[in-house]
Amino acid sequence: MELFDSLKFKIVRRHIKIAFPEATDPRILGAAARLKSEELVEPVLIGKTAEIQKAAQARGIALDNFEILDPDNYDRWDEMVEAFVARRNGKATKEQAETILKDVNYFGTMLTYMGITEGMVSGAIHSTGDTVRPALQIIKTKPGVSRTSGAFLMVRGRDQEKYLFGDCAINVDPTAQELAEIAVASAKTAELFDIEPKVAMLSFSTKGSAKAPMVDKVVEATKIAQDLAPEYQIDGELQFDAAYVPSVAAQKAPQSEVAGAATVFIFPDLQAGNIGYKIAQRFGGFEAIGPILQGLNKPVSDLSRGCNEEDVYKLSIITAVQTLLDK
Repeated sequence: MELFDSLKFKIVRRHIKIAFPEATDPRILGAAARLKSEELVEPVLIGKTAEIQKAAQARGIALDNFEILDPDNYDRWDEMVEAFVARRNGKATKEQAETILKDVNYFGTMLTYMGITEGMVSGAIHSTGDTVRPALQIIKTKPGVSRTSGAFLMVRGRDQEKYLFGDCAINVDPTAQELAEIAVASAKTAELFDIEPKVAMLSFSTKGSAKAPMVDKVVEATKIAQDLAPEYQIDGELQFDAAYVPSVAAQKAPQSEVAGAATVFIFPDLQAGNIGYKIAQRFGGFEAIGPILQGLNKPVSDLSRGCNEEDVYKLSIITAVQTLLDK
């Protein structure tokens, strides 16, 4: 079964509500219509009703059975404002909240926080900051997770190969503790895609072959991650070839259960992660799906502003699958 066939099977007819704050964008509307017709997601379109209907008409999409919520005319507005003020815990007055919540990303995030929707997909028009900031302020990270992180699902061929790379999107220079948390979160994400997590903590050193503070960080992170999640196979520090190639692993890390068989690759910093996934994408012919935001209490996904309708469709499916993680 292909990856997305497997993911669709998990969510079909479960009526998972996903908020779309950029509902006048034709890419969003096209993907939302497809998701609804296939009974994969119940899209909740956010914005001015007349503007959304006009945009949908231009795409030839009928919105008869779609839920549209307008921040300027929302019947639970007062409840939302009160919930936002309480959540911000003195960092916003009622008057400030009434202004902030007119922003569609804040409005959509509050829908998810309040349980009216189960997740949110944005970023086709808005920047990563505009999409992620409300989630960090309102939904926040799970207990034991200090920072959210961004993983990429890397797929090649008819799903003969699929791996997870992290963090390739959010944390510039994570500490050992943060790197360990990223490793554990990535292992959990891998399981959503039916990937057995064998987590490699990457470095330019394998098992002490080089000495440097950057290597020490990965060694420490590996120990922390192993303590945080002893149920997962996590090992490091490993060079990429030792993590990926069995013959190299046999020479460089013969005692490791992860080396040569890794499925989840944790990069030591954002520079390495970003370069790594793009090399795999451009040289290796992998499709890079993401970033998949990890560690939030409820899923919020950030699209690229260069995305197409298919990207929206796929990331929405992934977001819906993420809602199942804690069910």
